[in-house]
Amino acid sequence: MRPGATKDIIAVGGSTGSGAVLRALVADLPENLPASVFISTHIPSNSPGLLTELLAAKAKLPLTQALDGQPIQQGHIYVAAPDRHLLLIGNTIKFGTGPRENMVRPSIDPMFRSAALSFGPRVVGIVLTGMLNDGAAGLHSIKSCGGTTVVQHPLDAEAGQMPLAALETVEVDYVTPAADLGSLIAKIAGSDASGSHTPSENLRLEVEIAAGGRLGSAGLQKIASPSAITCPACHGVLSEIRDSRPLRYRCQIGHAYTADALAAQIDEVDEAIRVAMRVMEERVTLVERMARDARETGRHAVAELYEARGAEYRGAIVIGPAQSVRRAFELLEAAKTIDAAVLDVNLGGELAYPVADLLIERDVPFVFTTGYDASALPARFVSVRCCEKPVDAGAVVEALRVSTGFR
Repeated sequence: MRPGATKDIIAVGGSTGSGAVLRALVADLPENLPASVFISTHIPSNSPGLLTELLAAKAKLPLTQALDGQPIQQGHIYVAAPDRHLLLIGNTIKFGTGPRENMVRPSIDPMFRSAALSFGPRVVGIVLTGMLNDGAAGLHSIKSCGGTTVVQHPLDAEAGQMPLAALETVEVDYVTPAADLGSLIAKIAGSDASGSHTPSENLRLEVEIAAGGRLGSAGLQKIASPSAITCPACHGVLSEIRDSRPLRYRCQIGHAYTADALAAQIDEVDEAIRVAMRVMEERVTLVERMARDARETGRHAVAELYEARGAEYRGAIVIGPAQSVRRAFELLEAAKTIDAAVLDVNLGGELAYPVADLLIERDVPFVFTTGYDASALPARFVSVRCCEKPVDAGAVVEALRVSTGFR
């Protein structure tokens, strides 16, 4: 670190509930703040940039949406752009086109890692309110490189999961309520940042991945060991990052997840499938009642039609991500007749393609629930309808209706 270096890189990450915190924070930062501030939140890929406008209206400092290749200026606040990781490479802002991390882009972890890599002890990393644990791994990198770590008090946060995860991962320097963040940053900014840091090769590689660099199996083997879990996005093998806090996984493409994010996605898919199947059960009840009504009024042909539909609905089964390939085969073997199935591509960490092949062999129409890119499925499943994650129950029901001819 150069002589006389000061803490002049402030990296702030937040998610659920962070809008109000950020508005108060930027309003409290003084006009003469001797630091640059970088803000990354979980914004949609098609966001029109309203967060930047709202924050700029409150800030005393110049505040703009970051631009790719923009030189970093002291006394300026930069807000992450949609669908790009906000990276600090040297003294320049770079847009990362690498894969999503924890199912989002921009993600907080890549920004924190890039700041730690480029500026070491000069960095102040701040984790705000939010769900799951994005930011915890990046805050650990900042701490490891000599930087300062700050977490919003979990009891003060609208969503305390991200602050709690950060506290579980890092021995943080400050835990503070949102109302005191502005004054704390003003106190820390410009203070001594002496000391040296030697970034690990793992850190360099993960920043390169976020920037858009190709990973591949050889690169992944340098930092991770293969696991029995598949990637929700591309269905490739996920490898467990070695010596990572919190527990994290990456695939060869570069998609990255914490264990908590993976578990949450499986829960969401299971819940959506359960809702879809409940809708199917309600349709069974409805068409059977319509069949009885038709018979009671002498419309026997209509009654037979409704009875046939009810039988079809009752023949639908669900094979979700919390199950296994072995359990799926057991379900298929036990079922006397199967008229339709909902099959998740990832069954307990195994690809469900053998199950899908059996369904096709038995001429059972089915619907896949899969990751972000259905085109990653093998060519033999090109005619199978897919519901991409995050799964919507209505989409599953509609896909079943089309695949089976249900009305």
